[in-house]
Amino acid sequence: MKKYYIYILTNYTKTVLYIGVTNDLKRRISEHFMGNILKENHFTARYKCHYLVYFEEYTDIRRAIAREKELKGWRREKKIELINTKNPTHEFLNERI
Repeated sequence: MKKYYIYILTNYTKTVLYIGVTNDLKRRISEHFMGNILKENHFTARYKCHYLVYFEEYTDIRRAIAREKELKGWRREKKIELINTKNPTHEFLNERI
């Protein structure tokens, strides 16, 4: 069964949050990281935002996209509360995936 992920990335100092959706979390985070290395002009590259702090897994892409849109509409404080539910220390999870 196909898996889809919504994810939240941050920068090293944890001052920026980025929310995305993908069907391959490991590949997508690698792409964000390489964008930073290559100095691409994308949000995650510009803000050096490639540290994974939160993700959710789905089997239905429509639900994953709906959740991504929902989270993007939240205020920063609510996003932080969500991250705290699974990752209260905001540990970088890149090595775990």
